[in-house]
Amino acid sequence: MSQELLTATTAAVRHAGARLIERYSPEARQPGLPELLSALRDNDTAVVGALRPALAGIHPSAEWLNDEHGSGPLATGEWWLIDPVGGNVNAVHGMPDWNVGVSLVRDGRPVLAVIYFPLSDEMFTAVDGGGAFLNGVRLRVSAKDSLEGALAGTGQARPGRELAERLGASFTAMAKSALHVRISVPVSHQLALVAAGRMDLHWQFDHVRSHVAGVLLVQEAGGIVTDLDGEPWGLGSENYLAAAPGVHAAALDVLRTVSTVDQHGAGIG
Repeated sequence: MSQELLTATTAAVRHAGARLIERYSPEARQPGLPELLSALRDNDTAVVGALRPALAGIHPSAEWLNDEHGSGPLATGEWWLIDPVGGNVNAVHGMPDWNVGVSLVRDGRPVLAVIYFPLSDEMFTAVDGGGAFLNGVRLRVSAKDSLEGALAGTGQARPGRELAERLGASFTAMAKSALHVRISVPVSHQLALVAAGRMDLHWQFDHVRSHVAGVLLVQEAGGIVTDLDGEPWGLGSENYLAAAPGVHAAALDVLRTVSTVDQHGAGIG
């Protein structure tokens, strides 16, 4: 993966972030669901309008996909995967936790990731085999070796999915072992924090492709990413745990205690 491609992608994401800053206000408040949905769509449209032509010019042979809630494997070849506004619901309510995320996937494997937090001007980048960086400074996951001092988190990927019971059970189980547990969006924000060592682990029952950039960040920062059975993570994984090596096994043991929930939300063991 060339440095030129990463540099150009970073510039395109920064430009998209600048568009969002123009639209963003800490005073924003949505009076109801119709206004909320409209604001979400407008933000997405602004970012896609900036990113799509830019990325097409940077790497025209790659296909384009900005279905942020899509899941499962992709056809062979190269794909730009876009999360136009990670934490968009935060942005339209005047909160600061939101970002712009882009990844490039080649034959099912992420090879480039850029996640930009415009308000704090933090640019997280990673390339396959080349490490993860924050504003050019190399990242390493935390060195913690016990959950008792760990900061853990999970989040909601696809609204409306019947995972509430399992999510709640996993929070309760992890809260008995870890120092602090949060449930928040965007997921990409938490993954970037794990890569930076600011958090120690993040798990997700509902894996979508827009998480790919954050997963690559954690991997390139020295973290371990598996599914919740402990098998290696892949684009088609249904769930995952991304953690510092010293706490991954213990966190996996905790999450295995949570009853599996089928697609209808019923416990199956």
